[in-house]
Amino acid sequence: MAEERALAGVSEVQKKIRSAFDVFDHEQNQTVDVREIGTIIRSLGRFPTEAELHDVIAEIEEEEPAGFIRFEKFLPTMSRILMENKLRPVPEDLLLQAFEVLDQQKKGHLDPEELSRYLTQEGDPFSQEEMEEMLSAALDPEKNLIFYRDFVSMMTADEPW
Repeated sequence: MAEERALAGVSEVQKKIRSAFDVFDHEQNQTVDVREIGTIIRSLGRFPTEAELHDVIAEIEEEEPAGFIRFEKFLPTMSRILMENKLRPVPEDLLLQAFEVLDQQKKGHLDPEELSRYLTQEGDPFSQEEMEEMLSAALDPEKNLIFYRDFVSMMTADEPW
């Protein structure tokens, strides 16, 4: 009985992987552009760092990289990542703590220039495109501020399944 449930779980995971992959298989030939792999993985509720994403791609890429990833190579690796619960998002409380460290005056918000400076110059820096994408989601358009509690709540969604 437990084995049947485990197999049903694997089957469900594989269906979700197939569905996410198919969105980017524009030619319907069981391949996607390697540049889409990060988006596919994130759509499945996993959030690799750039280094982790590079490792995943290296693991599934053909011996001679052609810029495309085949589904048959992607499926076992992504199934393992999901079944072993790897590449999980950062918990809400840790994200909130990170924003609170940046908010030294404890105002409950950050200005976009300040956040951009931190995220493009420290640690694993955001690209300009990543920064613009984040600000488009995080910025309160009326006040031109980032109310990070609201942003963190929005960003920490439940599992997609």
